[in-house]
Amino acid sequence: MDIGQRIRDLRIQKNLTQEELGERTDLTKGYISQLEHDQGSPSMETFFDILNVLGQTPAEFFTENHEDQLVYTVEDQVEYEDDERGFNLRWLVPESNENEMEPVRISFEPGGTFKTFEPSPAETFVYVTKGRVTLELGTRRYTAKRGETIYFHATKQHRIVNAAKTASEILLVATASYL
Repeated sequence: MDIGQRIRDLRIQKNLTQEELGERTDLTKGYISQLEHDQGSPSMETFFDILNVLGQTPAEFFTENHEDQLVYTVEDQVEYEDDERGFNLRWLVPESNENEMEPVRISFEPGGTFKTFEPSPAETFVYVTKGRVTLELGTRRYTAKRGETIYFHATKQHRIVNAAKTASEILLVATASYL
């Protein structure tokens, strides 16, 4: 295992510069650079401080990386049904709420409505795969039918409702913990 490369990879994943990692561990940018290029080795205390900032336990750090899952099957998906409001929500990527984007499929019964959300910094993309839906964004309403999209910044209170007399379905991708 290339320890320096592993430290560098984790630092980049945490979106930290060498200087920021150094500041959080009371080390210099130069020392972090030396560690990442395997030109030095830290004391155990320093190593544990670095791991703490990088959000890793020693066991996690030294465990060989398993390959990330890139393909998700229907069996991997998680489903939630709200009979009272007439919708079915399917998370297409498990634990996607921990990521930047959260893709879901929402099926609406006739008269169905998704819950109301307060304003947030989220960006939201909606693709209508069946029927017709209306986005209520603040005091305005936007309707899209099968094959059309809605893209909006969630800066006002909002919700999505089924605008068809039959079932509707959408693919929704949102950022910033929309759901």
